[in-house]
Amino acid sequence: MDSEDPQERPEEVSNIINGLERYNPEAVGNLEDYLRLQCENRYTDSNANRTLLKLYQLNNDRVKDEVITNILVKALTCFPSPQFALALHLIPPHLMAPNPRAELPEAISKLRELNSQLQGAQYARFWATLDSDDLYADLTTDIDGFEELIRIRIATLVSHAYREIELPVLEQWLGLEGQAALKFVTETAGWTVEGAVVKIPKNPENEAKKSEVREDVNVDMFSRVIRRAWEETV
Repeated sequence: MDSEDPQERPEEVSNIINGLERYNPEAVGNLEDYLRLQCENRYTDSNANRTLLKLYQLNNDRVKDEVITNILVKALTCFPSPQFALALHLIPPHLMAPNPRAELPEAISKLRELNSQLQGAQYARFWATLDSDDLYADLTTDIDGFEELIRIRIATLVSHAYREIELPVLEQWLGLEGQAALKFVTETAGWTVEGAVVKIPKNPENEAKKSEVREDVNVDMFSRVIRRAWEETV
């Protein structure tokens, strides 16, 4: 998964990112349309999205709260990575300051909580938090397949660390139960289930590797040690 420079990026967007157009306020519309395309087609272009946030910094009159939250939600799907933090640091502080008349600060606070849980591999808590407030559903509604993207990412990370895992534990991490969990495990992830244990195929990440530690010690090194010991006794 290349969320920094995805192959789906159109040439016109590359020209904006890599040229002087990245300072042109008129490029905002093109980058917003491109973000919409990312949301609909389940990929992320973090570089392009940061360019859009930088244009918002320079053109406060063009800022759209929904676009900012969509960028942050897309960054969530790239965990574990610094993409969420990088995007967050490009949002002007005055937009994040608590304000009873503004909805964006609360939305950002909610998304920061989700990001913290994903980065910390607190997957069961993530799903519980996601279901705890209708605001989360509103924030993620524009991102097609948001929950599936998160589950696929969790499964990928699990496959890097495990060869087998108890099904009840995996259900909590995936936020699924019963047949829904079995369908995801067997059809989406391609793993097998034996009783209450999920078997994960061997891959370069979860395969046990024999570690060989070799120390090259030559005669000169031994002679220096012996000479030093002899000199200390004289």
